[in-house]
Amino acid sequence: MNVIRTIMNVLPEKQKEVLQTLISMVGPTENEKGCLSFGIYGDIEDENTFNLISEWESRPHLNRHMRSERFSVLLGTKSLLSEPMKVQIFTVSNIEGMEAVDTIRKKMKRIFPA
Repeated sequence: MNVIRTIMNVLPEKQKEVLQTLISMVGPTENEKGCLSFGIYGDIEDENTFNLISEWESRPHLNRHMRSERFSVLLGTKSLLSEPMKVQIFTVSNIEGMEAVDTIRKKMKRIFPA
């Protein structure tokens, strides 16, 4: 699985315009082949900072997305940003869930009983 995180620091006067552009991307991107999720997240300390995080089945699916017109629209927002867009791509080889938390907490109880 691959995860791409895009960090956007938007000019305050362009926040609404950028947010509308991002919102318009959610449905179509989620419907792209190989997209597992796509979300827009606001920074609680800076209302002008947005994080886009999407998960992809494979690198070829992510690559196809990055070549898409939709991704070009995202890159086209650079004139509305207060600093250059940051992109981070993560390759995930292992995913664990709540069962991992439960296992670790049980081990800790045996080591440090209440």
